[in-house]
Amino acid sequence: MKIKQYHILLLCLSFLYATNICAQSKTIKGFDIKGEEVIFIFNVNDYPNIKNNGDTIDNVYVSGEFNNWAKDQWPMQKVNDSIYQLKKDLSLFTSNFGWEFKFIVNGKHWAEPSSDVENSVGAKDIYGFPLMVYNLKFYSAFATDYGNVSFKLKGYKDAEKVILSGTFNRWDETGFIMKPNDDGWEIILQLRPDIYQYKFIVDGNWIEDPQNPSKVENEYDGYNSIIDVQKNVKFQLCDFEDAKTVILSAEFNNWTESESKMTKIDGCWVYNQRLSGGKYHYKFIVDGTWITDPANTVKEYDGEGHINSVCMVK
Repeated sequence: MKIKQYHILLLCLSFLYATNICAQSKTIKGFDIKGEEVIFIFNVNDYPNIKNNGDTIDNVYVSGEFNNWAKDQWPMQKVNDSIYQLKKDLSLFTSNFGWEFKFIVNGKHWAEPSSDVENSVGAKDIYGFPLMVYNLKFYSAFATDYGNVSFKLKGYKDAEKVILSGTFNRWDETGFIMKPNDDGWEIILQLRPDIYQYKFIVDGNWIEDPQNPSKVENEYDGYNSIIDVQKNVKFQLCDFEDAKTVILSAEFNNWTESESKMTKIDGCWVYNQRLSGGKYHYKFIVDGTWITDPANTVKEYDGEGHINSVCMVK
């Protein structure tokens, strides 16, 4: 949050940040994650300084670290008199663990959430000094019923608290509190494709996942469990209807020349592959001839001077 952007908020808000820290029943505000979409949600009833200022709401924008705190780049759509929404692809948010943001109304009013918001963080000026206001924060890893990865710990029914911690939340020891179920404990997260390390914290004791044989040694002479979150990627080659055989050859299949045969569907050759997050080089072999993907403009040289098409999985 920058000084010039928020100087109008500094009056009468000095007590809000301390109140937020002490709140006992907090809720997540400002966004939701469903599948591979982030839905930013502005509900005027959550922002007293907007609801009570008497102005008619003409427009609402999302402003944050992800768009350099721009006031007019991410317009929201009006759902009803109280709610505005904006949907963005989750793959846009890949470079950081979390992003601070706010809603700006009519180009001048920065919405201040009420004190029962869990994902609020203290704002700072451009020099890093704290301000007496706060922002919302969107996290790339988030607990939600719409998540794509379920973590389960069997047993430990007598435990008072079980927490999931890992590289997806910088080993935070408080955020992802697991819920008891019939077999033990469970939590569902929305995670980008990538390889993550994790552990369970059972009443303060760190343990690896006893049901997961995949693990890696850590710096504490112990082990962290490993999970590989993958995404289905569709490779497609059109305009070669007369070809007899088309093969997808890539880094992820050791540049095979015989496996990964593509299937012709509606005039195009198609192959589905589950991949972890990252960058992959690939080519098509059409009746023995190697070609790059004509529909993909992103290409790179490999270490031997060959040009390959590039697939980015986020």
